Amino acid sequence: MCGIVGYIGHREAYPIIIKGLKRLEYRGYDSAGVVLYDGADLKLAKTKGKVSDLEARVAQEISTNGNIGMGHTRWATHGVPNDVNSHPHLSNSGNLVVVHNGIIENYEPLKKELINRGYTFKSDTDTEVLINLIEEVQKKENLKLGKAVQVALNQVVGAYAIVVFDKNKPDELVAARLGSPLAIGIGEDEYFIASDASPFIEYTSNAIYLEDEEMAIIRLNKSLKVRKIKDDSLVDPYIQELQMNLEQIEKGGYEHFMLKEIYEQPNVIKDTYRGRLLANKGIIQMSGVEDNLEKFLNAKRILIVACGTSWHAGLVAEYIIEEFSRIPVEVEYASEFRYRNPIINSDDIVIAISQSGETADTLAAIKLAKENGAFVFGVCNVVGSSISRETHAGAYTHAGPEIGVASTKAFTTQITILTLLALRLAKAKGSMNHADYQRYLLELEMIPEKVQEALLTNEISKQIAAIYKDASNCLYLGRGYNFPVALEGALKLKEISYIHAEGYPAAEMKHGPIALIDEQMPVIVIAPNKGHYDKVVSNIQEIKSRSGKIIAVVTKGDTQVKELADHVIEIPETSEALTPLLTTIPLQLLSYHIAVLRGCNVDQPRNLAKSVTVE
Repeated sequence: MCGIVGYIGHREAYPIIIKGLKRLEYRGYDSAGVVLYDGADLKLAKTKGKVSDLEARVAQEISTNGNIGMGHTRWATHGVPNDVNSHPHLSNSGNLVVVHNGIIENYEPLKKELINRGYTFKSDTDTEVLINLIEEVQKKENLKLGKAVQVALNQVVGAYAIVVFDKNKPDELVAARLGSPLAIGIGEDEYFIASDASPFIEYTSNAIYLEDEEMAIIRLNKSLKVRKIKDDSLVDPYIQELQMNLEQIEKGGYEHFMLKEIYEQPNVIKDTYRGRLLANKGIIQMSGVEDNLEKFLNAKRILIVACGTSWHAGLVAEYIIEEFSRIPVEVEYASEFRYRNPIINSDDIVIAISQSGETADTLAAIKLAKENGAFVFGVCNVVGSSISRETHAGAYTHAGPEIGVASTKAFTTQITILTLLALRLAKAKGSMNHADYQRYLLELEMIPEKVQEALLTNEISKQIAAIYKDASNCLYLGRGYNFPVALEGALKLKEISYIHAEGYPAAEMKHGPIALIDEQMPVIVIAPNKGHYDKVVSNIQEIKSRSGKIIAVVTKGDTQVKELADHVIEIPETSEALTPLLTTIPLQLLSYHIAVLRGCNVDQPRNLAKSVTVE
């Protein structure tokens, strides 16, 4: 959940590293640091705070000369966020330096052993233990840096993406990964290392994504070598052409990445179904599904594993797949699934959903499912990510880079993919008549246009936000397909505005939450005119009789709810199963504007990181 950058080449390293850290700051932003080698010595600067604070520290403390360097932006796991615990970390001799994303779980016994051998520690981090372990191995066995890193990593338990430098080997960087992502950009006589490709996309379009338990020895003006950490065997790395451009990771005139990504949804939903949905011909074609259609059709059960917003998308998919395809679906938190000794059968399909494709708990759930013989289908956004490589088949969402920590366009594109899947299975199984199937295809094709219309609720959402920005609590209610949307709406508000919010099935309000309702309590009710509309109206009446403040998301032209609610936000009409793609839009905008009005850091909310690569 940290971001790392490394550079070795003919350019000045510092501008590349600092710009790269800014692009990776969504991965962690409680402290940052940089180390540069100027040809004679290491120049180190690090600080609690953001990358902008690091820039100020660098300007005061060190020169920025040098063609080799590494940087780090941190989300703390071991040791509180402060200057000392910030990365990079030096070994006791001062010769070795490391940046690390991940957790070394057995650091305590390793640290005790190193202390017994005379090592001292300045920080509370597991990472300082790792770099001193590498140094001890290097000294004790008289090994080159790459071999010392390999031997040390075979002694640690945990997850890591690391870059190590030895000032006595000034033409070399060593990188390794297990469970945390690491990309290597390959340029002309230069190499870039980063947690994802965003720090180096303007310099090269060629990248290697290290696999688990692989390490790379990168020497200036020489070839890059990749080896297996376990047995030292050589690996022939696959060089990918990057599918990302610089424009995608810039704000494009928007105040925040989150707002930009909310407004990108009409286009990215279209990108997600482009080439897959041929509505006029009645065709859905997804190679990951077509190549494994029999497995899907013979499945006794579909298990969906995910975390956070992706889990909410899985809940929506549960309704859609069961209704369209008539296959039983269970949705599991990946973090719970992997630890509760679940029953997994060889005729189960496991669908793993993750925006980043690097979520640690979801990856662990995938491995568990594969060990038990299940077929695993991945849904993720990042090309070349771990989930795309670990699963048997899958589908990319094509949402483009999502920089804002609070996920928005990932949610709607995940639902789009899963809807396509459900419709394809429905056609293959004959569980939906042709007229309904064709109608859904045409309506799905029209969703981007309707999302564009839903974005016109921005102004009314901003006005409502100004009224309720100081609320202490908020309740979100929905039924059927829109119960998961209520959960997602509440999560967005919690994440970026720090207002306590809960999502509930509307009918469950009487089983506890109704006790919270008074004249100070805003209640957001998702009430489109499809599905359980009359029931939701009854729930709204119950709220009104207890003086709750009602904000209702309704279908355009609604009159019944409008008479009861304090505020209404109108969305276009669509089929009930597709309403989550529209009802979520004003909830995203409402959370965004409340957070802005409260002075919160929308893109980098406290205590959160974008890609959860540790347990």
